[in-house]
Amino acid sequence: MSFRMLLSILVALTLMPTGSAQTPLRVAAAADLEPVLPPLLEQFRQATGIRAEATFQASAVLATQIQNGAPFDLFLSADLSYPKRLIDAGLADAAGSADSTTPIVYAKGTLVLWARKGSTLPPPSLDLLRDPGLKRLAIANPDRAPYGRAAVSALTSLKLYDALKPRFVTAENISQAAQFVDSGNADAGLISLTSALTPRLASSGSYFVIPRSLYPPIEQGAVLVSKTTQRAAAHQLLDFLLSAPVQAQLAKSGLTPVH
Repeated sequence: MSFRMLLSILVALTLMPTGSAQTPLRVAAAADLEPVLPPLLEQFRQATGIRAEATFQASAVLATQIQNGAPFDLFLSADLSYPKRLIDAGLADAAGSADSTTPIVYAKGTLVLWARKGSTLPPPSLDLLRDPGLKRLAIANPDRAPYGRAAVSALTSLKLYDALKPRFVTAENISQAAQFVDSGNADAGLISLTSALTPRLASSGSYFVIPRSLYPPIEQGAVLVSKTTQRAAAHQLLDFLLSAPVQAQLAKSGLTPVH
């Protein structure tokens, strides 16, 4: 073999993509997953060698970004309606499920009322929502965030929506709603259980689980983005999230598992 041929082979080898240089999976993730998903993505990387990076936003914002061509590979919504719209528009699918036209449910969310310790108001309960001393209530934007819609449904069921609406401190997503009440910009907040169970909020406040009969189920759905160039890896990540060990971890983090 000539030196020139050997040099050509070496150059070709250096230009070949490797696992470490592979473009990471891009995950569009609902804001309620922000306390939950990063350690799971690290576990996934250690188990498979596949890197994944998540962008956390309200589900509606992420769906709009995908509609506008954002290069995501997997969409983990906090409800089924936004990924279903992407499927209907031909921009996503649930390949591998029994019904590829329906998002894959990977978990269910729980709405809670959270307040800081040391407040002069009563501890979190339905009575707190009726207390006239409650001047500012943080919720996620119901037009963009499924947890915000759940909050509106719960308050409507309790016949408290009209009285409390003027006191809303509206956040862009459920993560920001938790920040508002944690920082004192609201007296209490209707937030996700995933936020309430974070070390910071668990130490600085307490929560009350809003009865699930008061709002429609928060079924969280996943779809593969049609334009992904990493379909196999994205499906591998989704299978990982649906595996029994990971579902058990989701349960400890405030999400109801589907298995």
